[in-house]
Amino acid sequence: LQASHIQLLERAKSLGDRLIVMCSTDDFNAKKHKEALQPYAERKLILEALRCVDKVVPEASWEDKAKYIKAFNVSTFVMGDDWLGKFDALKDAFPELEIFYFPRGKISSTHLRDKIKNL
Repeated sequence: LQASHIQLLERAKSLGDRLIVMCSTDDFNAKKHKEALQPYAERKLILEALRCVDKVVPEASWEDKAKYIKAFNVSTFVMGDDWLGKFDALKDAFPELEIFYFPRGKISSTHLRDKIKNL
């Protein structure tokens, strides 16, 4: 987890009274052709240790976003700006939902992963 990710999470938390973070499962990452540096259980543990995070839930599919918005009565949805516009359709199902896309840091997880592989 990078400082820029923590800053994004802290900024997201400042928009509401609780912060629920969806963490992609290893199986979902594989379906997206992505590989995390750490397994899901470790990523979840790290997120749960952050003061700004109130709850971490597993994301096993794209549909989970709408499932958790409904289940937790979410009013504000935040993503990194690399996903700009990709989740605007959630407003069709949840008209009151506010969606924000925050800038990510200059160094992506993909960049770090590539650097480590080349060591």
